[in-house]
Amino acid sequence: QGISWSTVRYMIGEVQYGGRVTDDYDKRLLNCFARVWFNEHMFESTFCFYTGYQIPVCKTLDQYFDYIQLLPAMDSPEVFGLHPNADITYQRNTSADVLDTITNIQPKESGGGSGETRESVVYRTAEDMLEKLPPDYVKARLVKMGALNSMNIFLRQEIDRMQKVITVVRTSLNDLKLAIEGTIVMSEASKNLRDALDNMYDARIPQVWRRVSWDSSTLGFWFTELLDRNAQLSAWIFHGRPKVFWITGFFNPQGFLTAMKQEATRAHKDWALDKVAVHNEVLKLTREEITSSPAEGVYIYGLYLEGAGWDKRRSILVESTAKILFVQLPVLHMYAVDST
Repeated sequence: QGISWSTVRYMIGEVQYGGRVTDDYDKRLLNCFARVWFNEHMFESTFCFYTGYQIPVCKTLDQYFDYIQLLPAMDSPEVFGLHPNADITYQRNTSADVLDTITNIQPKESGGGSGETRESVVYRTAEDMLEKLPPDYVKARLVKMGALNSMNIFLRQEIDRMQKVITVVRTSLNDLKLAIEGTIVMSEASKNLRDALDNMYDARIPQVWRRVSWDSSTLGFWFTELLDRNAQLSAWIFHGRPKVFWITGFFNPQGFLTAMKQEATRAHKDWALDKVAVHNEVLKLTREEITSSPAEGVYIYGLYLEGAGWDKRRSILVESTAKILFVQLPVLHMYAVDST
């Protein structure tokens, strides 16, 4: 009667291996591999799972063992249908974990050497940050812009969150300076100050800052992003609505798109907000080439592709380029349409 391949595929994709798969998309991929591989063609001489991975034709157990020994000790990502860049991501994540472990177990107290102490390094860093930290926002400016405008409501919410970050950072840095000077005691109760001292010395983000802000790879990148986010909000307040928005510089990007939908709904009296959908068009322009705002909707930038490339000439997704993990998208035109 031959082999019941549907039974084999079900046993592999749903029971034996599939029973251990918890993600629906992984289950779909596993069943796809089972349909492609497990059929009558797998007994042909030309069949292989991947280059160099054939089904061995052996007569003795020792021959099977010898074949297994010839297989590579480390499989390349292509064997599993992945892009070669997947190995770079794996190696990078592994290295980051090792370095984080080394940093976490290193001594936290000052050494007895003649070099600069960790307290003096952190004190200098804190002074530099306080000097560059932006001032508090003047919210009276928002009232003049139109308090009931949907975009201005979103702007106020962003400013409130940014003001909280600035206040927390300024307070922490000032208290840290006083603790290093000995004006206040950095006791075990001052857990936030001790955490800030340890993390700033290691160029990492203190936990009290991370809780009210965003994540970043290093303290330097985090602080630079704080200045850039503040610059966008300040320019919006004092110089008017930007021609193109840095959407990844917002705390609530989804709220920004919702405000854009509300703005479009009010402009079209016959539209209903619950029937309005957001559409986008990837342009062939960079941020610097944008000279004016769109007639409707908004221009945004700051989005990146991971696991794919972008053909700017044809405006389509393409395979990733080797050794390039992230690709920045051009400016996108986000606009609302009536879906009724």
